[in-house]
Amino acid sequence: MKLVFIYGPVASGKLTIARELGRLTGLAVFHNHLVVDAVASVFPFGTPQFVQLRERMWLDMMREAAQAKRSLIFTFAPEPSVAEGFPQRAVAAVEAAGGSTAFVQLRVPVAEQERRLVAPGRTEFGKLRSLELLRQMQAQFAASERDMPQAQVAVDTSAVQPPAAARAIADALGLPEI
Repeated sequence: MKLVFIYGPVASGKLTIARELGRLTGLAVFHNHLVVDAVASVFPFGTPQFVQLRERMWLDMMREAAQAKRSLIFTFAPEPSVAEGFPQRAVAAVEAAGGSTAFVQLRVPVAEQERRLVAPGRTEFGKLRSLELLRQMQAQFAASERDMPQAQVAVDTSAVQPPAAARAIADALGLPEI
């Protein structure tokens, strides 16, 4: 079982590339906002209950997938409300079931990130769309991303289209295509 852990800043193309990679490889896509939206329907974003339950649900899904030998792609935006050490706990949960984790970092220049931020497709999961809030939180997002494990693959999403990015990731990680 392999967990492909795709991370990057807001509007870097994580879900778009994860979906392309899923189409290419047949791996399931576990978009972090599925859990964020479910938990936020009961607990306000960032509250202790929200943070704890969100992480528990993320880790439970990864653990169950690893135990079932079902590889998956997980999208993640490092941000201040995530408890320190979460990526390492994800690796441990997967490894405990005999799986492995590959980290993929997506990068995007600020000007392109800001252009994408207001795209209509970002409303699907209630994603951040406020340019003002993004700019206010830019330093916090950057600090959170510095705490991520070393990526096996890094992609500048302003330089390649999602299908090419997915193919590059699959090739670099040795993922079989369907």
